[in-house]
Amino acid sequence: MDLALFSFEQLEMWNLSMDFVTELYKLLKQFPENEKYALTSQIRRAAISVPSNIAEGTGRTSIREKLHFNEIAMGSLFEVICQLNIAKRVEYINEEDYSHFKSMATRIGMMLSGYRRSMVNKTT
Repeated sequence: MDLALFSFEQLEMWNLSMDFVTELYKLLKQFPENEKYALTSQIRRAAISVPSNIAEGTGRTSIREKLHFNEIAMGSLFEVICQLNIAKRVEYINEEDYSHFKSMATRIGMMLSGYRRSMVNKTT
């Protein structure tokens, strides 16, 4: 199999989003058991969506489709931050954890925005 086929694995934004998911999984272990199928599950799904959509977008051939999956990844990133904000308000996480993940998300979001700009520039 051609190793270039999975070129998304070389993208810094994909690798950082994988670190984001991995660290979130560790954080979520401290959430109450009664949140297992609620907030914990929501955060996991949204977080997993970020690198998954980055990967899926790289497999698409049209710029329009690449942009579509980039937008989904960005939306999922916003969703995670909203959910972590809820977790902070109900005191499942502290300000330090929230700030750490928000900083990671900001970095990923900036990369997604830059990728989007580069794709839009290819169409003009």
